[in-house]
Amino acid sequence: MSARSVQGSAELGKKIRLRRNELGFTIEEAAAKAGVGAKTWSRYETGCSIRQDKVAYICQTLHWKRLPGEEGQTGFDIGQYKSSPAWSQTLADTWGDAAAVSFVIGSDILLDYIRQDLEALSAMPKGSHIGELEISWLDMGLPQQFLMEYDYDFLYYLQTVLLRLRMRVAQEEPITIRTVAEEVLLYLAVEESRFLMEEILPKIQVEEEEKWDSWPFDLCDDMDVVTFLYSGSYITEENPYHFTHWREEQFHCD
Repeated sequence: MSARSVQGSAELGKKIRLRRNELGFTIEEAAAKAGVGAKTWSRYETGCSIRQDKVAYICQTLHWKRLPGEEGQTGFDIGQYKSSPAWSQTLADTWGDAAAVSFVIGSDILLDYIRQDLEALSAMPKGSHIGELEISWLDMGLPQQFLMEYDYDFLYYLQTVLLRLRMRVAQEEPITIRTVAEEVLLYLAVEESRFLMEEILPKIQVEEEEKWDSWPFDLCDDMDVVTFLYSGSYITEENPYHFTHWREEQFHCD
């Protein structure tokens, strides 16, 4: 998706810089909290435009309800999400517009995180993992038991899987999850979208029975990804959710 942007200005950049200094954050600290690179944050402070999907994170970092000057803007247009290459009308028809929006937002954020970690790892010795990075965009999202397995090769694989998932849903192919890696990515997409979705949900017609954040579990018919990978338990190599099995086609196979 060519993401919509908030028009930057020297005045807005100055307010961002002053507020960051007021809170005592370095550029690196503010960027890490907002989930962007330090260079990207620096561009914001010089008055460059800000991607719409980054605005809520910047406001959260700076303890603002909205960017200065945005008081009169609605900030939401579902059309921008429907024009995304990750939009799935099938997903929207099955679980509601909010579910489809969550995948667009979450997969966009994940792609950014993966690419930034890939860039950082590319400058390090072969075999380095995201736990060795000064700032990693994925280390708190991926299951911690396998932290040292998340090297350049694996992140490149994750990027490929996520791009393939986005392509499949956009082409309205059946969303069939066959690997743990795919299941983890769907779960993370919803989790990464959560903050923005809290802002968006009141502006979407959401029926009471719709559970926008549970559609990955409905799709996979269980919550095993949380039970085994995000509950703090230790899993052995025999368990299908152990890292050694993440690339294997285990579920819903033809």
